[in-house]
Amino acid sequence: MNNDHPEVKFGKTGVLIINLGTPDSTNWWDIRKYLKEFLSDRRVIEVNPFIWKIILHLFILTFRPSKTAHAYKKIWRQETNESPLLYFTKSQAKKLNEKIGNDNLIVDFAMRYGNPSIKSRLNALKTNGCENIIILPLYPQYAAATTATVCDEVYRSLMQMRWQPSLQIVPHYESEPLYIEALVNSIENKLKVIDWKPDLIISSYHGIPKSYFDKGDPYHCYCHKTTRLMKEKFDKIDIQTTFQSRFGPQEWLTPYTDKTIESLPEKGVKNLLVICPGFASDCVETLEEINIQGKESFLEKGGINFELIPCLNDNLEHIKLFEKLVKKYI
Repeated sequence: MNNDHPEVKFGKTGVLIINLGTPDSTNWWDIRKYLKEFLSDRRVIEVNPFIWKIILHLFILTFRPSKTAHAYKKIWRQETNESPLLYFTKSQAKKLNEKIGNDNLIVDFAMRYGNPSIKSRLNALKTNGCENIIILPLYPQYAAATTATVCDEVYRSLMQMRWQPSLQIVPHYESEPLYIEALVNSIENKLKVIDWKPDLIISSYHGIPKSYFDKGDPYHCYCHKTTRLMKEKFDKIDIQTTFQSRFGPQEWLTPYTDKTIESLPEKGVKNLLVICPGFASDCVETLEEINIQGKESFLEKGGINFELIPCLNDNLEHIKLFEKLVKKYI
């Protein structure tokens, strides 16, 4: 037998949880680099690529980084010098590893855009002997611009491997009972610590262009399904679905979160809770767009009380949900 054969690790399973991504810092160049990768994804921007490339490089990547950097600076975790999304995703992976990890099972995390990249973490799992890899996209409601582009990047990474691992991808989980229970419990927990009664709860999801829905994207339906299931478990206060974070001039899924929040005080809604079920971790879209911009506009229009319910983040119920989702494939 040839004793010169290199040592090869094998026989292990890897779990890779994947979220959208984050810039490395709040400086202009890091923000620009992140936006370029994100907004160059054809799953995210479905317009003529030649025209979009001109718009992106001449206008958006010239002016947008400053505005985005300003938003990130408001919510950046100074104590750890990282975004909340990165902080919580790290913690989710660590806590999930503590629950299910062992000598033959490794839990790691990656970002679709930014660092750590999907390619780098897949290679690390493969190098450490993972012959089977389970991918958990942290998007409860499937959309082509989120779950599908994660899968695209995973497949592209595997295409460069001579010895590919087997692959399992955890599907969307918008109606998973543990997920719905955790969301309802987060509402109940918030109600215990405020001294006022909400008139309404807004359930705000990231929007997508309406044209994507018209082409058959199921995301809109999954969002409404999650809200409906929450309402079946919690009927003390009405819950209304809205869509946030629209970008560009085209029509997106409605009703818009910002427009809805601004209009509520004149309709008699003076006390408002907001929950963001589609976000696995608090991030710039929840902490800055909703809890700063949304709150300011609500109060300016005559609202009295406004609170954002934290995302599920790294709480125990969320980790138990992840455990159940991935254990089906172990």
